[in-house]
Amino acid sequence: MSDLRSSIERAAPRRKRWPWVAGAVAVLLITGTGFALTRGDDSRAEAAGGSGTPVRGGTLQFALIDYQRSPDPQWGTNYAESLIGNNITDKLTWQDPKTGQITPWLAQSWEYNKDLTEFTFHLRKDVTFSDGSPFDAEAVKANFDQYVHGDEKLGIIPNGAALLSGYIDTRTPDPYTAVVRFKQPLASFLQASSFTANAQPGFLSLSTLKLSAQERTDPKKVIGTGPFVYESWEPQVKTVLVKRKGYSWAPPALRHQGEAYLDKVVFNTIPEASVRTGSLTSGAIDATLDVGTTDEKSLAGQGFTIIHRGVSGTAILFNFNSQLFPTDDLAVRRAIQLGWDRAAIRKTVLTDSYSVATSVLAPSVPGYADYSGSVLKYDPEKAAQLLEAAGWKRGPDGIRVKDGKKLVVKLLGISNLVVNKPAYESIQQDLTKIGIDLQLTVVPIPDYTAALAKAKTDWNVTASNRSRNDPAVLNLQYNPQLGNVTYLAKESTGIDVDEVAQTVGKLDLTLDPAARTRYAKAAQDLLLDKYALVNPVYDPSQVIAHAPYVHGIIFDAQSRNHFVDAWKSNGK
Repeated sequence: MSDLRSSIERAAPRRKRWPWVAGAVAVLLITGTGFALTRGDDSRAEAAGGSGTPVRGGTLQFALIDYQRSPDPQWGTNYAESLIGNNITDKLTWQDPKTGQITPWLAQSWEYNKDLTEFTFHLRKDVTFSDGSPFDAEAVKANFDQYVHGDEKLGIIPNGAALLSGYIDTRTPDPYTAVVRFKQPLASFLQASSFTANAQPGFLSLSTLKLSAQERTDPKKVIGTGPFVYESWEPQVKTVLVKRKGYSWAPPALRHQGEAYLDKVVFNTIPEASVRTGSLTSGAIDATLDVGTTDEKSLAGQGFTIIHRGVSGTAILFNFNSQLFPTDDLAVRRAIQLGWDRAAIRKTVLTDSYSVATSVLAPSVPGYADYSGSVLKYDPEKAAQLLEAAGWKRGPDGIRVKDGKKLVVKLLGISNLVVNKPAYESIQQDLTKIGIDLQLTVVPIPDYTAALAKAKTDWNVTASNRSRNDPAVLNLQYNPQLGNVTYLAKESTGIDVDEVAQTVGKLDLTLDPAARTRYAKAAQDLLLDKYALVNPVYDPSQVIAHAPYVHGIIFDAQSRNHFVDAWKSNGK
């Protein structure tokens, strides 16, 4: 594969430190059209509304559809795991959910070289892990080394290898300076240093890093720097966090001083939507994530507050298996894109908290482009014409056949988002009308993960999304050298694999705003139009219903929740 660096525009050198002083900071600003450097005040993170002076104390009972499978935040890949992990660990930087600014957190300032291969972070000197050990450059190095490389003897897998692709090492020229180095440009690393979603780089103490994966199932041994610490973990039932005493380093953008307001947060696993809603209305819980779409209006009418934020990253989408019959046929992929009624899903499945997808990227991600008027519109006649021209003829049962094989498309999806299954069922009904038999298997994350091991040979479609508020999420997912979620290979029919790798790879090679916008558009054109490798369905959202006495639940840039600023006006 040719060198991606040979044909890209290089970012200009940035050698100036970015200190947080007098309420202003020179930061990386992510806008709807790209990246720029700016100065100015940071906006507060999106949070549950409420006025008045925060009340200290009390326990927040919070419900989730899913459960935490391990207390280790660097391992967890579902929403419950990332949400809980964000409250026991901190990151180097904070990404503002409204502006996209990358702002200080555990790192006070940073600079990078012109090649975007070396990032130098200057750390706060007052941060400690909850076991009293210091957070310093050695801790950064030890965390990133294990996060990227894993530790086979300890049973620790390399969860960060894709996010921090090309990681070489972290150098420590002094106790509070960490220099993170990569083999090739990684423009998205600054955003990755704030990443709060799946298998996140939350910092763990050196004592925790020495433990095996099995030993880390003891929550008391999982030590972070965050505003909460583990009290207990009961698999598939609940996780309990208690306030970290002495915590005083929340992201400056939040303007939160000192410890968390709440004494305790209890995360209750309640898989059934009706039970979550009933628990909220009865007062057994104070707030719930994963609100059923049919319950939003009812709960609001009863006086509960509904808050939501769209998940930045990719849409919920069908990733087509480019190697497996019949989705190895471009005509089939295009027909699926055109063959279902988006207006029907908007009307019958979604609420105002969600939107129908108009690109592989969510609208909040810089570089997003709208394809609703072209390849992502409902045109069943054109879809049928494409199939006919490609040799797919109607069989006696209405399902098309080619070379004696029926047009059966097998989909593997996840049931942990309340909209997923009904949306897929609506698409299934529409595709049947044009002669495509879409067969659905929509299961909980553990079953999905197990089935994914055979996705290359068994599934035409893997339906999911990837949270990341950066257009390089496309490189992370679709580069055949990284995620390769469409199983591209040299033998892929009609697909120039090198072209795909180079096109999505350019997103990690520059921070120039105009160039990044062009590269994002080129990547979307390739994935959606030229090769039709994805079928975006809807833009996911995290929806919370909470009692009126609950305030300050924060949605971050990946739409994960933080509770350092949360409080209850009843103080209970």
